[in-house]
Order: sequence, then C-alpha cells, then structure tokens
Amino acid sequence: MDRHELSALAHAEHPVAAPISDVNVRKLVQRARNESAVLDLGCGAGEWVLRAAEEQPAARAVGVDLSDGALRRAEDEARRRGIADRVSFVRGDVREYRSDGGFGLVMCVGAVHAFGGLTETLRAASEHLAPGGSLLIGDGFWERPPDERALRALGADPADLLSLPDLVDVVEDAGWTPVHGHVSEPGEWDDYEWSWSGSLTEWALDHRGEPDAAEVVEVARRHRDGWLRGYRGVLGFVTLLLRNSCERRWDVGVLAP
Repeated sequence: MDRHELSALAHAEHPVAAPISDVNVRKLVQRARNESAVLDLGCGAGEWVLRAAEEQPAARAVGVDLSDGALRRAEDEARRRGIADRVSFVRGDVREYRSDGGFGLVMCVGAVHAFGGLTETLRAASEHLAPGGSLLIGDGFWERPPDERALRALGADPADLLSLPDLVDVVEDAGWTPVHGHVSEPGEWDDYEWSWSGSLTEWALDHRGEPDAAEVVEVARRHRDGWLRGYRGVLGFVTLLLRNSCERRWDVGVLAP
C-alpha cells in the first residue's frame, strides 16, 4: 500500500492531520481571520482550508497537494459541506505553485518538509501573501533533547528539528513575528497517535482478506511502539500565526518597525 493511501486510512478518524484538537483548530482559524482569500500549501484532504472557508463565509480558498486521492476526498467534503463554490483544489507540487500573491492568509501546517524546511517554507509562502496578510505555520520541534530510542523511532537526526525557542528565533530571523501560537498538549498528541494507529488497525481487522491487511496492521504496530517507547514526550508540535515584522508600509514606501 502506498504512503498516500496509508495516510488516508490513518487519518480517517482524525482528519486534521496534526496533533491538534478540533477546538484548538477552530481557535487558530478564527484567530487567523481573513475575509478575502486563503491558501493552504500541502493541504492533504483539505481539513484546514475547508474549516477556514467555513469560518469565513466571504472568503475564497485554495488547497494545493500532490495526492490525487486526498484531493478527491477534499472535493467531496467541500460539496458535502456546501462550500464547493468557494473552495478549489490544485494537484501539484507546492514548490511550483504560482499565484497572484493576493492571499490574506497562507497556511502550511505539518508540511514544511515539502519545501525543505521552515526557512524555505516562510520564503515560499510569503510569495503568495497580500500586503498585511498572515501565515499560519505548523512544525515539529524537540520538547526535550532526543535520545537514541526517539531518534530511531522517528528515523531522525538531532539536527532535523530545533527546540521551541530556537524555532521562534528562526522565524524572527526570517523577518516574521508570532502574534499567536499553540503548542500541542500531551492529550492532543495521545489522541492523535491512538487515532493514527487505531484507524489502521481497525481497517486491517475489518479487511482481513485484503492483500495489504497484514502489512497495514504491522505498520500500525510499529508506529504505536515507536511512539510509546520512543518519542512520546520528546517530539512537540507548534502552530504559529505570523505577521511580517519588516513589511513595507505600502502607503508611504518605508519600512515598518
């Protein structure tokens, strides 16, 4: 089974593909209020962009992703929610997507790897942003220095992620400043991880005769074991609402502090 299909199954009961509760997703989208246009880079099945469109009845919204299956599900969900006239989805590499730069809110939650890292994501996302607009960026960080078990479970290197203070420094060095943020809580992580492995396991148990069933249940078992014995309490996730701290004042053409 390919990774896109596995991801779809794993997130069946947790469509927000990040360790964030529905309540906190709603708070973040409301705080990032934009009534004109919203762009989600690496939208997956579209939950963030759909919720942004629901919260902002006057806004148009666009999601970009490479997965055909995820985008089909996103389009179906937009029709089911009655907002398909305001939400569109583009299949393509987020690094190659081009726009007129008129989006008041650009989101990239849990997909900064698609650009090669946080700094590259900030640079690329800003190209789509209208003057005075905001970025909503979600990325992982080390809650505490990772040990070998955590690194092995994640297939990671210590240099792959930063501490939260260092991550914020990177954001500010790139010319952005946080105006709001949410650090995923242990309960949100637990709910996300149990849902991820549990959804795969349930699918495998309900489809025992499928050729992929044994593989899927093993993927779920390894993932759960890696979380419980490796990176639980080590891997963190933060979602930041950002404004450009050195954006030009477009009316007078000088740098704003």
